Amino acid sequence: MKLGIVGLPNVGKSTLFNAITKAGAEAANYPFCTIEPNVGVVSVPDERLKVLHEMYHSKKTVYTAIEFYDIAGLVKGASKGEGLGNKFLGHIREVAAIVHVVRCFEDANVVHVDGKINPLSDIDTINTELILSDMEVLERRIQKTVKNLKGDKSLSAELDLLHRINAVLAEGLSARTMNSVFSEEEQEFVKSLDLLSYKPIIYVANVSEDEAAAKEENEYVAMVREFAAKEGSEVIVVCAKIEAEISELPEEEKAMFLEELGIEESGLDKLIKASYSLLDLISFLTAGEPEVRAWTIKRGTKAPAAAGKIHTDFEKGFIRAETIAYDKLIECGGNLAAAKEKGLVRSEGKEYIVKDGDVMHFLFNV
Repeated sequence: MKLGIVGLPNVGKSTLFNAITKAGAEAANYPFCTIEPNVGVVSVPDERLKVLHEMYHSKKTVYTAIEFYDIAGLVKGASKGEGLGNKFLGHIREVAAIVHVVRCFEDANVVHVDGKINPLSDIDTINTELILSDMEVLERRIQKTVKNLKGDKSLSAELDLLHRINAVLAEGLSARTMNSVFSEEEQEFVKSLDLLSYKPIIYVANVSEDEAAAKEENEYVAMVREFAAKEGSEVIVVCAKIEAEISELPEEEKAMFLEELGIEESGLDKLIKASYSLLDLISFLTAGEPEVRAWTIKRGTKAPAAAGKIHTDFEKGFIRAETIAYDKLIECGGNLAAAKEKGLVRSEGKEYIVKDGDVMHFLFNV
């Protein structure tokens, strides 16, 4: 899963990126590696794997991972190639979702590029560049479809949809604002267009240290929430400065530090939960002495496709999946034989839809 972190200069984007990727590096079971200067890989915390590791005395524990891209280089005119515009837009095209960090704090020592704090203006600057890029893509697609329409009248519905999307973009609205009015078939078609403004987005309201644990949110956060609600997007509130401090602490001290500040969970945990929800992802588990492991799949995935995440041969030669819910396995102390005696281990076939926390063993024949 690749998430692209974007934001204007001095909003706390890089501070947050550095903090959350280092947070993943501090614990032995949360490996971190730098692929290139602006990419970090963070393991997704999952307490279930720790429990299974202890039960099976596993030699290896493998967490699922998220790649965070610290996408830099945005200036007004990026869609026209200004600054690092093409590189910026190219990086966004590679990610599954966008994490847009928005400045929601006052600090006289941190200059804002526009001279004043205005979250809606910040959001608009980035969204405008994505929209302008998408309009260029649509113009080319419309021209191509008009040309092909002469020989294939069935393309008229496609052309109508392209014009509808373009009209919304021309109003300065992102393509994602239309998602609720698209049919499932239309959604799949729009995804194939690879529009930047159609990518799912999480807005991260970066607040000051004083406001990180406040019960009432400041006016800037309220503005971001109101905007996000109109396009059906989620907002999480973090303090990048505090995240940076957390990342420097030993694992056993992090929870205590958060508790002292009155913060329920770290920004990284909030971001991971929001990302899973946004992309409609779940995890199934495999367990044994060689290793315990989490595998991330789309909600609604059937057993053979889930097996294919492990190896393509598992999907090709799928016979059945021995499955038990994680909670039920724990009730039996991790003893599969005991679980089978109680009838808790199910034999699931090709039509079974995998659920979050399923512990699975696949039988296959190639």
